[in-house]
Order: sequence, then C-alpha cells, then structure tokens
Amino acid sequence: MQEEKAFIESLLNERTQNEAFKILLSTYQKPLYYHIRNIVLNHDDTDDVLQNTFIKVFTNIKNFKGESKLYSWMYRIATNEALTFLQVKAKKTGITNLELQDKALKNLESDVYFEGNEIQLKLQKAIATLPEKQQLVFKMKYFEEIKYEDMSQILDTSVGALKASYHIASKKIEELLKSY
Repeated sequence: MQEEKAFIESLLNERTQNEAFKILLSTYQKPLYYHIRNIVLNHDDTDDVLQNTFIKVFTNIKNFKGESKLYSWMYRIATNEALTFLQVKAKKTGITNLELQDKALKNLESDVYFEGNEIQLKLQKAIATLPEKQQLVFKMKYFEEIKYEDMSQILDTSVGALKASYHIASKKIEELLKSY
C-alpha cells in the first residue's frame, strides 16, 4: 500500500509524471485491453476505448482518493468507458445494444485478433444472452480471474451480489451450451 501511495505521488508530481505514466501504461495496458475487449468484443473499438480510458486516468489522477486500489479505480473507468462507448455506438447506428452485440458477435468470427475456436464462439454467444451486469461479472471472473473483493470495488456492489450473479450466469451459460 505504501508503494502504491508513492507511485501515485509520482503520477501527480510534474517532474516524475511522464515516467510514472509510462510505467502505468506498461503495467496496465494489456490487462485493461483484455478487460475492455471482453466488453466491446471488437479490436479497433477496444483500442479507442483503451485510449480514452488512459486519457481519463491521466486527467483525473488528481481526483483519485485512494479509497480503493489504483487498478480497481482504473478498471472502473475502463468498464464505464466501454459501456458508454457501446451505448453511444448503438445510438449512432440507430440500433439497440442487443442488436449491436449480435452484430459484434457475428464480426468476431472474422476478426483476425480473436484467438478463440468454435467453442469459444459458442461461449461468447451464450454470454451475450445474459443481462449486462451478469455478463460483466461472468467475464471478469471467468476470463480475467478478478477476485470478488476487487470486482466489488470496480462495479460498486457487494461481494454477495457478485457471487450470486456469477452463479446464476454460470448456470444459464451451462444450460445454453448444452442446447447448442
């Protein structure tokens, strides 16, 4: 915790800010990319959201109160940026979020950056049938192996609610995969 405080101070100090931000980028760029990618599904969109996330982190680091871990705060920003991006994209194209997600899933098959096989594609389609919150919880736990306590800070909800959401999502996905 003391290390994180010192790192945050280096992010706030004009003399050390650039070097500290480079460290922040090299540490969190890849995990945040995959977190965002799990939400938006498209590589190019993920890059845009990731860039916006780091811009927000950089411009708002002075507002970070230290009530959570730095990475939890950054994941919350990334999650909100990704969800907002999807809402705006759906609105711009005149379709619902669900239709946008269906379109993204269809495009996933031809996406050169998607490393999954047919089973992974079926899993993604099953996940897409879940309500948004269950999707987030499932993806964060299953793909990213984020601990419930950390997820609780990121999504601002209780550990118990997260465990229940994950359990329900897992059961729904299991049933759907059996029917494919």
